[in-house]
Amino acid sequence: MKKAATLLLFLLSISLWAQERVPVWPKGKMPDPQGHQIAAMTDEAGREGFNPDKYRIPYLEWFEKPAHPNGTCMILISGGSYMNCCDVGLIKSWREKLTALGVQCVNFVYRTPRPVGLPIYQSAWEDGQRAVRLVRREAAKRGFDPEKIGVISMSAGSHLALLLATSSQTPAYAPIDKVDDTPCHINWAIVNAPAYVTTDGETGTPAFREGYGTDVTISDVFKFDEKTCPMSLHHGEVDPYTPTGSTLVYRQLRKMGVPAELHLYPDKGHGAFGFERGVEFMTQMGFLGPVQPEVALLDRFTSDEARAQYIKEDIWPEGKMPDAQEAQGKPYIEWHFPKERKTTAIQIIYSGGAYNGNGPESFEVTPARRYLNDLGMTVVTMRYRTPRPEGLAKHTTAWQDLQRAVRVVRSEAAQYGLDPDRIGIMGSSAGGHLTLMGVTSARHKSYWPVDDIDKLSCKVQWGVGIYPAYALTDGADGHNAHGGNEDADILVPEFTFDLDTAPMLLIHGDADGYASMASVKVWEKLRAMGLSAELHTLALREHCFQRTASPGTGSYTWLDRIQEFFKSRGLL
Repeated sequence: MKKAATLLLFLLSISLWAQERVPVWPKGKMPDPQGHQIAAMTDEAGREGFNPDKYRIPYLEWFEKPAHPNGTCMILISGGSYMNCCDVGLIKSWREKLTALGVQCVNFVYRTPRPVGLPIYQSAWEDGQRAVRLVRREAAKRGFDPEKIGVISMSAGSHLALLLATSSQTPAYAPIDKVDDTPCHINWAIVNAPAYVTTDGETGTPAFREGYGTDVTISDVFKFDEKTCPMSLHHGEVDPYTPTGSTLVYRQLRKMGVPAELHLYPDKGHGAFGFERGVEFMTQMGFLGPVQPEVALLDRFTSDEARAQYIKEDIWPEGKMPDAQEAQGKPYIEWHFPKERKTTAIQIIYSGGAYNGNGPESFEVTPARRYLNDLGMTVVTMRYRTPRPEGLAKHTTAWQDLQRAVRVVRSEAAQYGLDPDRIGIMGSSAGGHLTLMGVTSARHKSYWPVDDIDKLSCKVQWGVGIYPAYALTDGADGHNAHGGNEDADILVPEFTFDLDTAPMLLIHGDADGYASMASVKVWEKLRAMGLSAELHTLALREHCFQRTASPGTGSYTWLDRIQEFFKSRGLL
């Protein structure tokens, strides 16, 4: 009796977990069959009495129809080193979250372990192309658009997802029936921690050179054909299956003009991170339905209620400002103290403006200042000298003002009960370039000392760069001619990356004329130095992505990335 009850509960759990299983191949038609391969998730393969002969054919596992379908379908692909399909928990989590969003979900279980005498991915790729065809043919029956099919994947499953996303025009197998007349391209991909992407790990190992080296490239198994689809790429900074694989895929997508996002997570290893960013990507791309009207950022943050005190002060002693030019105006800082202080850290914020203008009341400053005050952080806003100085590099006087502002803030922090060694800087556009100057070049004097305050360090402990301009050599004083995508497009020489270089968070619009590759290449440089860095690029978004943004997109929630970065560093 007890055994019967247990069996009933097991069958009930299966019926709740999936509606039906559909074999990918007709009997006797599966290409490259090998006797050691099975198609089963590890929880099933590990059960007592498992019979591998009943699990030779890969299958699609269709889940329940969403309560409120939106006409999309997602294929869920587990990882497991092409040795098994092990991400049982991830598949369950993805199914639950996506189904709640109105997405029809289907789990794809491919053959493992790796085939003998063939590339490690070959049988899975064959299964994958056939699976996409079968999913597309089910669209009308199951109520989704055959051109709204995405995948979400992990690790080796993400290697397979990249093959499906970039190489659908290359047949993985010879046609066997009419199903194979159906296209096998997908329409978007959310790719977590793709393994084996770079040539130092393409045979199925961790990237033994960590993706570094001029002779390390993206594997040529990815064809990047004309059906290559938009992607959201997610990778941990210290993943042994190197995040360089994701940065190289992202760069290739940019070269092709394919919208993409890249999300790189500091101090994270091999894993799936940022599911919410993937949902925001789908929302921004319109895959989950019409994109909502955009809302002005300044309209969302209108109150200074969280601010308890405001103090404005000059940063230079009278007559001591270096390289003073009459046309530039007077620099100053403003202290904004929160009503309820929850951290002794200090954030300095300033705007962009092409080094021709800037202001602490702009949409690039005021909302972030109010947001951080509300979180209990002290904020210092800065107005630096503009327009561009005559006879000097465009950023020279602004850099002088920034170094002086950091020193002034450090000199006064203790009297306000704040930590002089927990100071960060944040700027957008030209202000992002200025932030990179402050982060990477604190050991370099921008002016000769004028008083005892200048005996203090101008080193900062972190930086937040929002769509930094002028950061690459192909756009040193304007838009990036090549999109920053070529190897010859390198970081400008004024960023010295000295020994006081600080960790960073970088956020950039994928479609920004001041190319998002500027932020990517800064991230790559910081990683090469062993410094933690976080990066998020936003599909379809241009310069000033946050001025107006649609709810549910990354351009709307961008300030939350700052909060998360601060929490990860113990600043909040």
